[in-house]
Amino acid sequence: MNGERLSVPSVGIMTSAFVDAAELMGHVLGAPGFPFVVVEHPISSADAAMLTERAEKAAAECVAVLLGQPLTRS
Repeated sequence: MNGERLSVPSVGIMTSAFVDAAELMGHVLGAPGFPFVVVEHPISSADAAMLTERAEKAAAECVAVLLGQPLTRS
């Protein structure tokens, strides 16, 4: 959110275990609806192939957010 305050387009990234906390923090910090990308939790037990797949998906979603395309969360 600091980037956005400085007029730098920004996207948050966190694991699925922290979605509720991220939404709450956005609200508390005066940025409800702040865009963030969700990576499947956990990370620590994922192998290299799984991490690569998750990272590629997250990167594509970050680009979509920065281009103003809404994300849908399942």
